[in-house]
Amino acid sequence: MKNKLFSVLISVYKNDNPDDFRTAIESVTIKQTVQPDEVFVYVDGPVPNALASTIKQLEMEIPAVYVHWEVENKGLGRALQYGMEHVKHELVARMDADDISVPDRFECQLCQFEKDLELSVASGHIVDFIGTPENVIGKRTVPIGSETCMQYIKKRDVVNHPAVMFRKSEVLRAGNYQDWYLNEDSYLWLRMYLVGCKFNNLDRVLVYMRSGEGQYARRGGWKYFRSEAGLQKLRYKHRIISFPRYLFNMTVHFTVKVLMPNSVRGWVFQKLLRE
Repeated sequence: MKNKLFSVLISVYKNDNPDDFRTAIESVTIKQTVQPDEVFVYVDGPVPNALASTIKQLEMEIPAVYVHWEVENKGLGRALQYGMEHVKHELVARMDADDISVPDRFECQLCQFEKDLELSVASGHIVDFIGTPENVIGKRTVPIGSETCMQYIKKRDVVNHPAVMFRKSEVLRAGNYQDWYLNEDSYLWLRMYLVGCKFNNLDRVLVYMRSGEGQYARRGGWKYFRSEAGLQKLRYKHRIISFPRYLFNMTVHFTVKVLMPNSVRGWVFQKLLRE
């Protein structure tokens, strides 16, 4: 690998668990076969003492960790927007504050970007688990191959946000992260697609993602449906999808996000929409 310098961007806020956060940070630093030069941690507003203590300890223990402390909670969109503007390197990997990256995640992703200099954004498969990584409850696969990705975007997100790596310049060219209720990532992928960015994925699991019923509760209700509906309207407006496809997508989202109870929605996500 000619250039191993890259950044990892993580946002953490008051509801994140200190032990899970430590596990997440260690999974992208000391347990990686190729370690990042910078781990940019954006602390989104006031956090409990236990979490603040863990963050400070990690900053002292791991030289790559840099912490930005925000006085007020800004929300994930603005947190990632600030982070993308301030990370040091062109290649940036995203990581959530409670997930676990596989040990060779960055080695594999860096090789992919080294082989394809036109690649803008890429991810891989993720596994959902509850409690421990051995307790797997689902898997979300992504399409492989750039041409397949361009077709897949008509149905749903073409990459898995918790496992993504992208070029900073391409993200900024598309307007960076912006606020869009619980869909900051989807809105970014859509805008990157519209400016001609190239997508691809690795055919392997890169991240183990913590899950639970609370996750499905957040992914339901009228407010979340309106957020999803807005993205579908943009897809139709820019002729990414046809009107029949637009109606079909809206019907599916309304059924899953509004009509279904959390338990049923969770089953649908795990069994039907994840893989």
